[in-house]
Amino acid sequence: MTHPLPQVALTTLQTMNAEEYAAQVKGELADAWLPHIYRERIRTLRTRSYNFAGLTSKARLEIQHTLLGVELKIGRKRLLCPDLATARYLAVFARAGCAEVAVPYDITRISQLADELESSWHRMFLIAEHNAKDQSETLKARIRRVLIGTVRAEILAAGAGTSVPEFRQSTKQRT
Repeated sequence: MTHPLPQVALTTLQTMNAEEYAAQVKGELADAWLPHIYRERIRTLRTRSYNFAGLTSKARLEIQHTLLGVELKIGRKRLLCPDLATARYLAVFARAGCAEVAVPYDITRISQLADELESSWHRMFLIAEHNAKDQSETLKARIRRVLIGTVRAEILAAGAGTSVPEFRQSTKQRT
């Protein structure tokens, strides 16, 4: 006669499996992994930090076009953005629940980076869904939570940099 596993052991096994699935997704994305793009492509640029004060990760996220420009609406909070590309860029990090991120100072690069970040975000969940297609919805939800938590932790570890970008005072043109 076999004894059923206690509930605690079953939960631990499922959590471990969710973490294994998340590690598998991270491995499959490799250079397209969102925190990798952030560390290698964004943090190496001249950036300024952007703080999502009072952000809740469960808040509904929406990009709105108003008479005053583009706004990123997170729950009841509205953040004015200079353009659509910046709103898309910040929306990826707001979805992940990041409290503070680096924004490239060169606005011509934001659009391409926003495309890459959005693509990475969606591919992450598509790969997770594909890899866990035979698993329960509870485990799939746990995998999504682990992935988002991992992304948030790695972006936090990379840091957001300074609030004002560094300006080089040297204007000397001759040697």
